[in-house]
Amino acid sequence: MRTKFRQVLLFVAIATLSLISTADGVDDTQSAGAFTVPTTDKVAYMQPGPALSERQREAFLRGRAGFNRPWVVFAVSTGDWGLGPTFVADSCGACHMRAGRGSPPETPDEPPVSVVVRLSVPGTDSHGGPRPHERYGDQLQNRALQGQRPELLFRTVPVPHEADIRIEWDEHTVTLADGTEVPLRRPRVRFEQLAFGDLGADATTSLRVAPPVFGLGLLEAVPEDALHELAAAQRQIGFGGRPNLVWNAIEQRMSLGRFGWKATQPGMRQQIATAAIADMGVTSSLFPKQNCPDVQTVCLGEVPGNEPELSDAAWDDLELLALGLGVPARRNWSDENVQRGAVLFERLQCAVCHVPTLRTADSFPRVPQLARQTIHPYTDLLLHDMGDELADHRPDFAAGGRDWRTPPLWGLGLSRVVNGNTTMLHDGRARNVTEAILWHGGEAAAARQAFTRLTAGEREALLTFLDAI
Repeated sequence: MRTKFRQVLLFVAIATLSLISTADGVDDTQSAGAFTVPTTDKVAYMQPGPALSERQREAFLRGRAGFNRPWVVFAVSTGDWGLGPTFVADSCGACHMRAGRGSPPETPDEPPVSVVVRLSVPGTDSHGGPRPHERYGDQLQNRALQGQRPELLFRTVPVPHEADIRIEWDEHTVTLADGTEVPLRRPRVRFEQLAFGDLGADATTSLRVAPPVFGLGLLEAVPEDALHELAAAQRQIGFGGRPNLVWNAIEQRMSLGRFGWKATQPGMRQQIATAAIADMGVTSSLFPKQNCPDVQTVCLGEVPGNEPELSDAAWDDLELLALGLGVPARRNWSDENVQRGAVLFERLQCAVCHVPTLRTADSFPRVPQLARQTIHPYTDLLLHDMGDELADHRPDFAAGGRDWRTPPLWGLGLSRVVNGNTTMLHDGRARNVTEAILWHGGEAAAARQAFTRLTAGEREALLTFLDAI
């Protein structure tokens, strides 16, 4: 019993640490310790952490160039050879523009650029993950090479893209306690020109928007024990946060998942290689096989750019970029309305899952400066049941169809500056923070209901706080 009590105290202490600092009169703007950056313009998410050494910074800059450089059909000076044969985007930056969040199409005629559609059928793969579709794999590829060959000739038959993806929106209105009406929307996805037959009645699809990628090195450096302790402490107060256990292809074992909408990636190195093959059709030494199911014979016959197309050296640089990206400083932190909003954030129990303060491990060999940092990411990196309205009904390792990982909120207020949008949630349905909160269900239903009962002034304070972090 004493152990359980200590766990609850640990959770409360972690969740309220940033508020205690404010109460003591400290202007605590350092969102990410030694990786906090002061930049607030459109490149705020793409800055190297100040703690990086000169040599690390050189690798970071190479990685940043590779992040933005397109993959192409044949070797040219302005791109890397190895795109496709089927793909969703031609560069990392096409989806994660300036390391920020993507945005779904507003109309069915607008092509999806920074969204993907995950796909699976009942059952699991050999490691307990989603079972890929026999003809389409685990993600629909809506773009493909149009017959280009390295020798600048053309095939008689272009590689078929798998499908056209069309997104429409169904809207309804929610009325808050004070009479304020808030429009909400839900995506309706349809597929046209399916190249290899219908998906089938048992297929499950899930629309996903590209999330921000800054600050992820610090989140990878948070020790596993701390996350397990958070989960245990949450259980003592009626919440069900839990880690996902996923296949670590690099270490050939099951590991705690941290990244992705359902916490399905154990670390940034694997995340990079996974995105390369799934989103751009770019092979690596981890995933050396082209992204072509057996039925896609034209795809299988395409000559690869290199073997592998993403070299280990370039992979190293991209990993250093991902680990070394800094986090914008908290802004206007001493403002009275910001601090009023911070208190409301705690009172509504938002901080139970969006944990304000974490501490990185005492040692992190790949980038030693990431160790021993006090950070304010507003996440617990755990899965939570978010209810039926947000469910995609697609299991992913230990994540169920209603489960989503708590997304970090740091830097949220600069999203419009960096990306021109304030899109939130896994499928981009929320156009702003208010809409995102009103979609919360499951474990967060009580917090959502409490939000609907706030006065207009309280809502403004809460939103001002979230804009400042």
